[in-house]
Amino acid sequence: MKYVLFICTPVGGEELSPVEIADDPRFTSYIEEVRGRDLVKGGARLRPSTDATTVRVQGDEVLLSDGPFMESKEYVAGIDIIEVADLDEAIALASRHPAALAGGSVEVRPVWE
Repeated sequence: MKYVLFICTPVGGEELSPVEIADDPRFTSYIEEVRGRDLVKGGARLRPSTDATTVRVQGDEVLLSDGPFMESKEYVAGIDIIEVADLDEAIALASRHPAALAGGSVEVRPVWE
């Protein structure tokens, strides 16, 4: 089954750049494991929520606002698309993600296929 892991970071928490992530042993060991097992099928590191633009439509009017879609204590910092046997394996993988271990969270959601 395919799942999306939404990697959530606390607002105001440490924002690592892609270079810093590549140099962080917590991330490098996790990335090596999931890539070595060919579990990750896609994904992306996202820019901070302050760089977001939210689009809403009311009638014929398109409304834009700077920032994330809602105020929250966490924001989505990235996504991984994984392919594993079942939800238990997806949860086990998410529980070892450095973001989850550092005060953030990882939402696991199945993909419609």
